[in-house]
Amino acid sequence: MHERLSYYVKRDSSIHRLNPLTKIVVALGIILISFSSPWYWTSLILLFLVITPLCFVGEVSKEFFRSAIRLIIPAAGFIFLMQAFFQPVGETVIFSFWILDVTQESLSYGFYVATRIAVMISAFTFFLLTTHPSELMSDLTRRGLPGQFAYVIISTLQILPQMQAKAQTIIAAQRSRGLDTESTFLKRAGSLVPLVGPLVFGSLIEVEERAIAIEARGFTSTHVKTSLHDVPDTSLDKTIRWILVGLVVITLVLKLWLS
Repeated sequence: MHERLSYYVKRDSSIHRLNPLTKIVVALGIILISFSSPWYWTSLILLFLVITPLCFVGEVSKEFFRSAIRLIIPAAGFIFLMQAFFQPVGETVIFSFWILDVTQESLSYGFYVATRIAVMISAFTFFLLTTHPSELMSDLTRRGLPGQFAYVIISTLQILPQMQAKAQTIIAAQRSRGLDTESTFLKRAGSLVPLVGPLVFGSLIEVEERAIAIEARGFTSTHVKTSLHDVPDTSLDKTIRWILVGLVVITLVLKLWLS
């Protein structure tokens, strides 16, 4: 599988050598702990003391920070502003803008929600950067997951990089034909319209071609499938998964106990 069709970054790190199921359990465990923790500072700890160090260990910190600037910070900032201005909670008004009152409580709630969203996107970014889609599909099908479900999961993970790659190809083709994509903002926005048709129809054709290809390779066959690439599942992987499950259970118990 071409790496262009995924966010995977090839490195020889201890994180990359972990089983794909372990990495998806780590990502989901971090998200569940963040959303179920009764303390607002838990998300910050997970973000700066867990996810960021894991990215350094996995040698994908450069790609992670690039994603943070392009996606995570803008998304979290937007959520924070929406909650701060439009969440009707609290009476301690800090400042007013037009008919909107920003209260101390709405700021706290906006920060609480925004840090959770940041943790969720960061955890999945870490997972996508360190997990090859083909290894994930091989491991899931080996564990008994039906191939159709595994294919849906992998296709979901690949749809954005595929669309980006196809859009870049179409932009390069249109630019070679004289399309202006580097002048003013309005002209660049207008130049996006001719790209929509080829992008949508090209994606539909690609879906059909992929369906024919996987059918030709016996995707729906009921026989036991084998793989040339063995995905290891060590005792360390199992220990990490059980630790994450235990931490999630402890967090849920604390949430119920303190609520």
